[in-house]
Parts: sequence; structure tokens; C-alpha cells
Amino acid sequence: MSEFDKIIGYKDIKAELIRLCDVVKNSEKYKTLGVKPIGGLLLDGNPGVGKTLMANCFATESGRKTFVCRKNKPNGEFVKEIKNVFAEAAENAPSIVLLDDLDKFANEDTYHRNAEEYVTVQSCIDEIKGRDVFVLATTNGTDNFPQSLLRSGRFDTIIYVNAPHGNDAVAIVKYFLSQKKTVAEVNTESIAKLLDGNSCAELETVINTAGQYAGYANKDMIDDDDIIRACLRIIYKAPESSTPHNPAILERTAYHEAGHAVVSEILEEGSVNIVSVRKNTGTIGGFTAYQNSDEYWISKTHMEHRVISVLAGKAATEIVFGETDTGANNDLHRAFDIVERFSDHYCSYGFDCWTDRETSLSRQEKKESRITADMENYYATAKKILIENRAFLDRLAKRLQKKDTLISSEIKEIKEQTTRDLKKTMQ
Repeated sequence: MSEFDKIIGYKDIKAELIRLCDVVKNSEKYKTLGVKPIGGLLLDGNPGVGKTLMANCFATESGRKTFVCRKNKPNGEFVKEIKNVFAEAAENAPSIVLLDDLDKFANEDTYHRNAEEYVTVQSCIDEIKGRDVFVLATTNGTDNFPQSLLRSGRFDTIIYVNAPHGNDAVAIVKYFLSQKKTVAEVNTESIAKLLDGNSCAELETVINTAGQYAGYANKDMIDDDDIIRACLRIIYKAPESSTPHNPAILERTAYHEAGHAVVSEILEEGSVNIVSVRKNTGTIGGFTAYQNSDEYWISKTHMEHRVISVLAGKAATEIVFGETDTGANNDLHRAFDIVERFSDHYCSYGFDCWTDRETSLSRQEKKESRITADMENYYATAKKILIENRAFLDRLAKRLQKKDTLISSEIKEIKEQTTRDLKKTMQ
């Protein structure tokens, strides 16, 4: 069994780590080809995505003795510690120096990058050249590093480790669930969608918290409801409350959130991960979380669909209650931000609508006029979709008033049942 089997998902990153590890592990094979020893490897990404696990797997699989350096002493003493770790690794070559959380070595910013700790690391790397010491590092960001530290020859390879997405998220959720006692019918795909884009550490915390909920309820096994409760608490910051919504507020919130979900599902089936009327991070309303398709950032159509869906909360409230929706402020800001990108980032309105700090007043007015007109059209589209799918809207809103949170599989079921009922009515 390979050490790399401990890494769940991340197929492409794992393949690159295996290749690089082979170069370190079997250097003689590469010397016959004239290949020089490779410089260091840096794993960069947000906290909790598994960088240290990957580094440890690499080090263990290489078969080399590993010397770990983490910030564990005051600045002056820590500089000596860095030098000692490199010196010890050189004496025990072939070896690996693992600089874990390299960004924590110094408290610097983008204007003061040449911290003594980073300069020391840089000089130590240079001093061990030709000593058969491989440098491996993890970091939560490289913005505050001196660029000279990151150049080839010191770190030949930088691998960016993102939060698990798509199949990676599914694989990791399945792995964590396999370590727990769960009912057979846990909807792994839907659960993975709820957790898509969150760190491995957050995924593990959610599954473990679900076990806490199950145990507290004296259940024999963890089920979907336990996992959803944990997702709401950990990921969406929407814990259960003993204080129920005022019925009038609940109804308005349900229609607002149902508006988002209905329009999004009509435009792109399966695009809503979760819709809830729970208070999120202390706000009065609920929330709707969307699933970004792989094409989202390369397709204006997908972005337009998101704008229409974001505006649909306001549209639903005003269609049903005939009053201005006073809870749509965040939605409006979000929609305007996306549409403004069409002008300034993509020039989709033409070059004469692009603006910067020195743009003329006439061009600025033209841009704003175009954005306003498009927002009106997107809002009209949202209203049209909701009116045409009023039965779906009503049914989803009523379900939210009874069960405060619905996941993608439940939304799909409501949509399909509404379609079947309408067909029967028309026969």
C-alpha cells in the first residue's frame, strides 16, 4: 500500500506528488538521463485542505529521514532553530526538511517581505545545495514572502491545493462517512453538494458533529437529518433556534427564498444546494446556496442566470404580497456587482462602456444606463418565470414553512411532483 493512498480525492495533485516523489526516491534512475536534483516543493492553499497530510505522505513514501520545522519559539530563537534543522538534515542526508506552515514563520505583510526568518530559510536552502536534502513546505498563502524565496532553484514546484470540489468532495464525504455508523440510505451526493468547496477539515467536522447530534438523540445510526443539522450549524452558521419565526415573517421569508430556488432550478436544474428559512449569521431572513457549475466563470449565460435567480427573491415577495421587499438589499448589491463585471471585466457591452478611474462622465453615464436597463430586464425575466411556475413556488414556500430547510434532492422531488400534478389537472 502506498502512503499516497491516505490522500482521498485530489487525483491530479496526487499523481504529481507521486511523480515528484519518484524523482526524489529513485534519483539514480534520473541521473543516467542527465536530470539534476529537483529544487523544493511548496504546497499552497487555504487552511484545512490537507496540505500537511500530503507533505507527510510524500516524506514517508520517499523513505528519507524527515526533519520538521514549525514556528514554536520566539523570533530570535526560532531563527537559530531553522539553521539547526537544516544543519541536522544535511548531516543525515539523504533527507527531507519539512517547513510546515511557512507563512507563520514571520509576521510580515506585502510591504515588508524580507523578514529575518524568510531570509534565513532562503540562505539555508542555498547552503544545502548538492547535499541531497530535499525541501518540502506548506503554506496558507505566499503574498508576504520575498519573491526570491519562491524562484526556481529554491522551490522548483508550487502546487496549489484548493478546497475539494465535485468528485473530490463526494469521495472525501464518503470516506468520512465510512468511519461512522450511518443508515444505508444516506444521500451522499446531496450531502457532498452541501459541502462542496469547503475544506477537508470542515467536511470532517460536519460528519463528526452529525454523530454528536445522533448520539444526543440516542439514535443507533447517523442519518441525513443529522448531517444536514451539522451542515447548517458548521458551514452555514445557521443553528437551530428555540424561538420560532413570527408567522408573517416566516411566510414572507419562505416565499423570498423559494423565489430564489424556483427560478434557479428552472434555469439550471440541480443548481440549488440548499434553501432555508433559518436565521443565517444572526440575520432576520433565510438563505439559498447555489451550486456553481464548472462553466460558471467562463459563461456569461450562467452568470446571467445567477443574476436572475438572485433577483427572484424580491420578485417573489412582490408578486405574492404586492409590496416592496425590504429584505432584498444584499441580493441587489450582489446582482449589481455581477452585472457591473459584464461592463468592466468582460466588455460585453462594448468598449465604450468600459470605465476606470479616469473615465469621462459621458461614458460612465452610458455604462450606468446600460446596467440599469439590463437589471430591469433580468428582474422582469425573474417575475415571468415565477408567474409561469406559480404552483412550484407556492408548494416550495409552503414546504419551507413546515420544514425550515430543504436540500437539492427534496427540491427536485417537489418540482417533479408539481409537474405530475399539473399534467393530471390538464388531462
